[in-house]
Amino acid sequence: MTPQRLATAIDTARKDTARRRKSMLEAPVTYQASDSIIMTGNNMAYLFGEGNVKYRDIELQSERIEMSMDSSIVYATYALDTVGKEFGYPLFIEGEQQIEARTMRYNFRTRKAFAADVLTKQGEGYLMAEATKKMSDNVMNVADGRYTTCDEYDHPHFYIRMTRAKVRPGKDIVTGPAYLVIEDVPLYPIGLPFAFFPFTDKYSSGIIAPTYGDEMARGFNLRNGGYYLAVSDYFDLALTGEIYTKGSWGVAARSAYKKRYRYSGNFDASYLVTKLGDRGLPDYSVSKDFKIAWTHAQDPKANPYRTFSAGVNFTTSSYNYNQLNTLYTPDGTNNNKGSSISISQRFPNNPLTVSATMNINQRSQDSSVSLTLPDMTVSMSSIYPLKRKHAVGRERWYEKISISYSGYFRNSITAKENTFLKKNFLHDWQHGIQHNIPVSATYQFGFLNITPSASYTERWYTNKVHQRFDTARGGLQPVDTTYGFYRVYDYRAAISASTTIYGFFKPWKIFGDKVQMIRHSMALSASYNMAPDFGAANYGYYEPYTYTDRSGRTVSGYYSPYEGQMFGVPGRGRQGGISLAVDNNVEMKVRSNADSSGIKKVSLIDRLTLRINYNTAADSFRWSDLSVDLRLKLGSFPLQLSGVFDTYTYGYDAATGVPYRIDKPRWQMGKGLGRLRSTGTAFSYTFTNDTFKKLFSRKGDKDDEKSKQKERGSDENADETNSTDEKPARGTRLRQAKKDDTGEYDADGYYNATVPWSFSLSYNMSLGYGSFNPQKLEYNYQIRHNLSFSGNIKPTKNWNISFNGSYDFEAKKIAHMTCTITRNLHCFTMSASIIPVGPWKSYAFSVAVNSSLLRDLKYNQSASPRDVTKWY
Repeated sequence: MTPQRLATAIDTARKDTARRRKSMLEAPVTYQASDSIIMTGNNMAYLFGEGNVKYRDIELQSERIEMSMDSSIVYATYALDTVGKEFGYPLFIEGEQQIEARTMRYNFRTRKAFAADVLTKQGEGYLMAEATKKMSDNVMNVADGRYTTCDEYDHPHFYIRMTRAKVRPGKDIVTGPAYLVIEDVPLYPIGLPFAFFPFTDKYSSGIIAPTYGDEMARGFNLRNGGYYLAVSDYFDLALTGEIYTKGSWGVAARSAYKKRYRYSGNFDASYLVTKLGDRGLPDYSVSKDFKIAWTHAQDPKANPYRTFSAGVNFTTSSYNYNQLNTLYTPDGTNNNKGSSISISQRFPNNPLTVSATMNINQRSQDSSVSLTLPDMTVSMSSIYPLKRKHAVGRERWYEKISISYSGYFRNSITAKENTFLKKNFLHDWQHGIQHNIPVSATYQFGFLNITPSASYTERWYTNKVHQRFDTARGGLQPVDTTYGFYRVYDYRAAISASTTIYGFFKPWKIFGDKVQMIRHSMALSASYNMAPDFGAANYGYYEPYTYTDRSGRTVSGYYSPYEGQMFGVPGRGRQGGISLAVDNNVEMKVRSNADSSGIKKVSLIDRLTLRINYNTAADSFRWSDLSVDLRLKLGSFPLQLSGVFDTYTYGYDAATGVPYRIDKPRWQMGKGLGRLRSTGTAFSYTFTNDTFKKLFSRKGDKDDEKSKQKERGSDENADETNSTDEKPARGTRLRQAKKDDTGEYDADGYYNATVPWSFSLSYNMSLGYGSFNPQKLEYNYQIRHNLSFSGNIKPTKNWNISFNGSYDFEAKKIAHMTCTITRNLHCFTMSASIIPVGPWKSYAFSVAVNSSLLRDLKYNQSASPRDVTKWY
């Protein structure tokens, strides 16, 4: 052996040729226990009492932990207390993922684990599995798993049983054969060969599952199914449809949009084809309905000079009756609907304001539509054209003269739905423009304010209608319409004076000192206005007509070819009138212990206004009716009344049976100042638990109740939720002791049985002249009522009953009523809606899972008003 070979041999013997193994762990493992740690000679460590092992972002907590220092394997399990109850289950944490198990074996080097009786939160629900294998990429392979959104995960009200499943935490669950279990009863016929549960907290698109239903008139149906599009962060789009086995179908598109500090709104459009009866038979009918609903609101910060808003709710007259989604809502019985779109523009350092509006009013009862497009207004706020730019000394009288302007441009039409689009814009629409220029000034003479004013109004029309008296019909009938440009103007002047008088009254001391002072303020105003006779021939606003009545007499009169136009026509006859008004307010000051100052104001009469006019230019019936407005503040219950009093007497023609008015004021005939001609009032009020509590309870009781509410905080709201999509805090265990949710008890141990309820009333009443009484030579009164009501009551924590309806006083019965009963079944919600009276008698019943993830897991049953079979 040569020296070279010998050296090589020696070098080879000294070199370590064994394959070096990669380090077992890339970071140190820390561990601790609250009780004790025992180390053995075979490199085993035993942790007793709240053990905790950490490795990088991995943490394992358990009551009992066994660690192998050689193989990097950790085994965790629970412990038993003195009564044999298990506690301290293993909790595995890796990043945002948390897994609870009964026993767990984990390898730090391969990052794999095997666990038994696993519990983890995925999305809005809970996943439980008898055997789970966690892979290195955090994917879990599950055997005999259960998924539920019920937080009673130890014994859930329902769950989906999965024979095999693959779980990607925070993403999805893919299962093999699965079936539904409700209250421990497996529903095998509803089993699925596979299932997919997506989990995401991100804004994303997806399929919208349809709702199944059955209706006798239209057959079996699938409704509200389609696709949801997450278009962008600013708006979305839901495309849905419905189909019936007897040929009816419909499509809809819904969108919501919002841009912070700019605008927000919702859009809903749908088209519905309803087929009833059998094709070829007389009862076969096809109706096509559509709906457009749009709400738009501009943020006040978006533009200080421009505003844009929209509130559109346009439907065909039979849409709400054919669409089941709106049948049990207030829209289902809404006879009148209105829509408007408006835009307004102001200009900086300029008195001009331009606004435009589109208005649509619908009446479903006779399918009539009234459209105004556009309704444009140009206004200029008051300016003082004679005011000096650099004023020196006192203000001159002419500098107080102000002038303003308002102009209106309007197109409108009223027609039936089926003829609306067939109308001619020039001949069938009404067009009009009006200009109004008022000029006024206010001067003060001591306690008296004098305001002279004048105004000029001009109207522009595109047509006028010529009429002729038709003796056969007994009235004027249109005979010709001419189109062109027509000016109709008028002008008038007025002067007014106003002042305010105050009166004070201090009650005598013999009545005590509770009432400190009573104050009566009375605002007096009088005005005189004048205008020429615009019925004169030189204006051309009125045309004469003559006819011969049945007795052979020649009767003549005047009519205006501009009657019925958009902005009206000036009246005939010279005008000159005096207007008188008195506005009263009565308040008193009383001692109060609640107020820090010891004095509070009480309103006795918030407002009492009387108005009457005297026409100096008329040759008869110069006095107008006396109008009275009264407003009282009865605590939180305001009462407002308005009435019109007739100031003249009546006679009766026995031959014709027609009453007539006598040119004699009532005070001259000894019948008082006036007789009530018409009045009306409207009020609404909501009664709740606190309504009577405030009336009958003492202040101390109120304070106690407020303090109890503060102590309860948000616990009541938390109890009403069944599950949440919020992730548990790091290290928080899902298996916690159940809360005692039996209710609240007072200091003496008695149960506080509170039943929240509310009841709302809305009442409208009008009183007016009815038939004439020949004996008394007065009109009899006729009363009209309108009453609507709604209410809500929660007899228990999970039951909720609501209703709304209206009462018909003429028919003496309930005109319409809708009742809804809802029961919170912890994981499910059961609801039933019923219309028990009226032509739309029907019902709807639904049981659905509360979770949005499984909201398509539901059962619906309903009866349409068209169903012949009686259900009551």
